[in-house]
Amino acid sequence: MALDRSKKQHMLRQMYTIRGFEEKAEQLYIMGKIHGTMHLSIGMEASAVGAVATLNPDDYILSTHRGHGHCVAKDADINRMMAEFMGKASGYCRGRGGSMHIADVESGNLGANGVVAGGIPIAVGVGMSQKMQKTGKICLCFFGDGAANCGPFHEALNMAAIWTLPVVFVCENNQYAMSFSAKKAFNIERISERAAGYGMPGETVDGNDVMAVFAAVEKAVKRARAGGGPSLIENVTYRYRGHSKSDANRYRSKEEIEEWKQKDPIPRFRHYLIESGDLNEEEADVIEKEAYASIDSAVEFSDNSPEPDLATIEEGVYA
Repeated sequence: MALDRSKKQHMLRQMYTIRGFEEKAEQLYIMGKIHGTMHLSIGMEASAVGAVATLNPDDYILSTHRGHGHCVAKDADINRMMAEFMGKASGYCRGRGGSMHIADVESGNLGANGVVAGGIPIAVGVGMSQKMQKTGKICLCFFGDGAANCGPFHEALNMAAIWTLPVVFVCENNQYAMSFSAKKAFNIERISERAAGYGMPGETVDGNDVMAVFAAVEKAVKRARAGGGPSLIENVTYRYRGHSKSDANRYRSKEEIEEWKQKDPIPRFRHYLIESGDLNEEEADVIEKEAYASIDSAVEFSDNSPEPDLATIEEGVYA
């Protein structure tokens, strides 16, 4: 898939939109307008955008509890996404899903999952259905480094491999599973090395370099679509915020966080586009301003949206 100037600019816009959405989400939480908790992916925008950019519009993704970025990368309606985040009836899931369970089945976003590693075996089912129906579609499955140490990870990757399913597994290694360092959780240097145990390709890339992510995932997507089976891609990245809003961040230093902020994927991609001639400073400023303006408009839309009707509380309950 060729990335023309327009596509690259759209990717930068998506990255700014993710950053703006999550910064606003944090503000809304502090203001008491959001209940429960949420998991922010500020600093991880390149992983979501670079990976999803390789897909066709009708391909599928499965997300995680840290899934705002994946949703935006799949070209979600920001108004409906914000409304869902704020628990409004005009949201994607009519306010039932909230932060951790936003889904847009019509666009191929099969939803986020609050269970660590919960989406990985679901991806096997999606891949099996697409193979049996011979649709030519593939499923991109996101999960974190912590999920790679859960049982479903091993079972799902093995099944996907022996059945040659059109699934690309994307591990977003943001260095910490809740508060536990990935360096202490694995006795291998790269999580992608586990792919060899299941007979599939594995590759580790700089998850803060959107073009590197795109290149690695595109190769895996092409292989899956051609009938070659699954791959495991590890995007090495970093979350600037805590695991969730209840995280006091006592397990890492401010110096470590600041060091990773020097590798921020957004200014990095912006600089790349300007240097390559795909963008100039003025155009980049417009993209940034428009992205943040769309977030403000989405909040206004959500503020003016109705709360879910109590009379509909049992709709969608199957047990």
